[in-house]
Amino acid sequence: MPSNTTAPPAKKKGRRARLILLVLVLALVAGVGYGGYWGVSTVRASFPQTTGEIRLDKLSGEVEVKRDANGVPQIYADNESDLFRAQGYVQAQDRFYEMDVRRHVTAGRLSEMFGEGQVETDSFLRTLGWRRVAQEEYDKVLSAETKKYLQAYAEGVNAYLKDRDPADISVEYAALGFTNDYAIEPWTPVDSVAWLKAMAWDLRGNMQDEIDRSLMTSRMSASQIKQLYPEYPYALHQPIVGQGAVDESTGKFDPKARAGEDDDLTTGETEGGVPGSGSSDDLGTQSQLGALSEVLDGIPALLGPNGNGIGSNSWVVSGQYTTSGKPLLANDPHLAPQLPSLWYQMGLHCRSVSATCRYDVSGYTFSGMPGVIIGHNDKVAWGLTNLGADVTDLYLERIGPDGYLVDGKVEPFITREETIKVAGGSDRKITVRSTGHGPLVSDRSSELEKVGQKAPVGNAAPDRGTGYGVSLQWTALQPGRSMDAIFALDRAQDFEEFRAAAKNFEVPSQNLIYADTEGHIGYQSPGKIPQRSKGDGTLPAPGWDSTYRWKGYIPFEQLPYEYDPKRGYIVTANQAVIDSRTYPDLLTKDWGYGSRSQRINDLIESKTKDGGKISSDDMRTMQTDNRSEIATLLNPLLLKIDISDPSVREAQKLLEGWDYTQEPDSAAAAYFNAVWRNVLKLSFGNKLPKELRAEGDCINVRPADATGPVDEQNKLVRECGQRDADSAQPDGGDRWYEVVRPLLKQEKSEWWVTPGNRTDQATETRDQLLARAMKDARWELTAKLGKDVSTWSWGRLHQLTLKNQTLGTAGPGVVQQLLNRGPWNLGGGEAAVDATGWNAAGGYEVIWVPSMRMVVNVGDWDKSRWINLTGASGHAFNSHYTDQTDAWAKGELFDWAYGKAAVDAATKDTLKLRP
Repeated sequence: MPSNTTAPPAKKKGRRARLILLVLVLALVAGVGYGGYWGVSTVRASFPQTTGEIRLDKLSGEVEVKRDANGVPQIYADNESDLFRAQGYVQAQDRFYEMDVRRHVTAGRLSEMFGEGQVETDSFLRTLGWRRVAQEEYDKVLSAETKKYLQAYAEGVNAYLKDRDPADISVEYAALGFTNDYAIEPWTPVDSVAWLKAMAWDLRGNMQDEIDRSLMTSRMSASQIKQLYPEYPYALHQPIVGQGAVDESTGKFDPKARAGEDDDLTTGETEGGVPGSGSSDDLGTQSQLGALSEVLDGIPALLGPNGNGIGSNSWVVSGQYTTSGKPLLANDPHLAPQLPSLWYQMGLHCRSVSATCRYDVSGYTFSGMPGVIIGHNDKVAWGLTNLGADVTDLYLERIGPDGYLVDGKVEPFITREETIKVAGGSDRKITVRSTGHGPLVSDRSSELEKVGQKAPVGNAAPDRGTGYGVSLQWTALQPGRSMDAIFALDRAQDFEEFRAAAKNFEVPSQNLIYADTEGHIGYQSPGKIPQRSKGDGTLPAPGWDSTYRWKGYIPFEQLPYEYDPKRGYIVTANQAVIDSRTYPDLLTKDWGYGSRSQRINDLIESKTKDGGKISSDDMRTMQTDNRSEIATLLNPLLLKIDISDPSVREAQKLLEGWDYTQEPDSAAAAYFNAVWRNVLKLSFGNKLPKELRAEGDCINVRPADATGPVDEQNKLVRECGQRDADSAQPDGGDRWYEVVRPLLKQEKSEWWVTPGNRTDQATETRDQLLARAMKDARWELTAKLGKDVSTWSWGRLHQLTLKNQTLGTAGPGVVQQLLNRGPWNLGGGEAAVDATGWNAAGGYEVIWVPSMRMVVNVGDWDKSRWINLTGASGHAFNSHYTDQTDAWAKGELFDWAYGKAAVDAATKDTLKLRP
């Protein structure tokens, strides 16, 4: 079940108790039976007024809000402040409850809304201090112009809140009103800025990989772990930037330069950190990192499960290869499915664009944030994908009562007190301790407080003394100017201005693609990316050794970019930015492995060979391409397995003639993905430590500290997985494709060896393991889909349920019926271009999705098309709650009106805001 929403996971006992109470409240409000809903007046009271006239404080002139048949607003104003003031008002009309929950997440104040079950989550978020950093950004870093826009936006939100009872703002407040005395506070500019910290957290890069590699040391050797994290396959999957190098004389990146074939400038082969040896001395840190991983599972992942799977597709094709003769640009970010969708579609238009009113922009933004994040203006279009730079490092700290050790000297902690207010309970106070690297995240677990007597560093460790802690250094915990960058992107008129805006897009680090009406295309990799004096960020570093400190950040001028590359197109889908073997700076060692990006490259090349041209429809078709790369490798071997069991043979026949596409009605896709899941479980999952395996996944294993043969003193023990299903391993993403690729050529490998059980013999070879996986998959699908294989379909396994971000994430019956929608049977899959992600360790349910899709027809803007995952409204019974989802599931796009005439033609409702 998707758990990555703005509410903490249902496994928290306090939260479950509170939700039970809320279920009872909802039942009372609903009346007798589902048909009663919440009561007509309760529901309709919160719906936005979309026609007529409203007087708004602080407006200086009339503003028009024009909504189309899907409720998507286009705002027209005469000055910039009125434009963003109206944006705040309109977003609050549609989505204020979502905005309110989100700001409580970023401030670590969920307990004020939902009670004591949220204290642990709030404690961790307060330790990170997102809100404190956002306040510092607003006070000290952001430009006066940006602060003016943020203030105008806040005024618009507060104008909507003025004189409204909570129940008149959203029906969820009617439920909260039965359980606590929660009162809505005015919106502030910092509430908007803080959202960027949550965005950066979910796109933070390889922190989970860093933890996982460390946890693996309890059961695996260094060579085995290296096999599970293979090098990026540059020979198979093209990086984003095909050429270019840093000019040593200028210190700037030159996109036209070619690095020598024999050059090897990377510093990435340095010592990684403090890996364990797999001995009993490691158990203290294993427990620390395992507990930290559990804490991370409990933090609301607002954008999606962090790790290899989360990403996006974006690509741009030059006019020389398009039917329009102008560039075409596509983007579809892959994020957690949420209800309402994370994205909010809108247009912001100055009636007359001038030096004093410069905005004429349309696209996707976040509720609670002014401006547009992804979209286009009258000259320029742009898209975003996650770059995946390594911007976080964990440090193992030697701590004592007076401070932490650095180069043999004790440094005092930086401390602060935090008070967590709890609805229906007493306040809780916590002390946040930080080192020179960052906050001690290990303080936020009672288990971690007891651990630290042992460290996985052998003789390199200082005197063990009191114990060890884990601190986090992260670029987003320093004030930055990403909010400035958003407004600059919205008004950029050429590539030079676009790059100038990108320079301030510090966190999260994103791949930015570009196209303009002059026919140019481009790419820029921005971000605050650390330079390490020692280590490569793949494992926790020894905090007591100052040589492991960051020495600075990669200068923006050295970051890779492209402008009108000869190949005529640019693809970014979370693959490597540039060949790390010839680029001097370490961006990360944990890229996405390039399956989606290479498929898009191949589709473009196949379409344009022999003079072919790409249309907008072709771009849309590419977005919904669902071919499985791992199937092209594994399926031919599966068909060669001699299967004697007639039931398994019946399933095997489904794979004959299969074209590797994963349509919702495909029985072959269902069976193949089940086989792939079982191959991973048998080969790797059952060999991983419990901290990485999914909850409920129990196996008999040899104790981690065992020596010698298994006997009465050293017998097998029952061990169950501990990780949330959405983030467990092996997740089946394209990292695992590269793990398996070379192994499939080996008939014998230690990974093919599995123990026997009551129904299966032990396996020692590849084909034996594949046969066992095919058998296990057959009976798994029999239990899930029935005995008759002709009734199987991938969509019946691979379902999307949209869940209201708070009250809809737990509780049976009335909550599910009133607030949630679905399920939808989907095609696509993990690491496909149509990336409807699922975690092979946890099940088949969809846990991340293309959260929106757009295809921009540059220069002929009104022929652009777009769609959102859900709809414009956050109100559960509004007609625009999920009115786009059916079309989204089918891969359809809607017309995207931009010009005044097109907007007027599409307008269904007009609201006038007047001073």
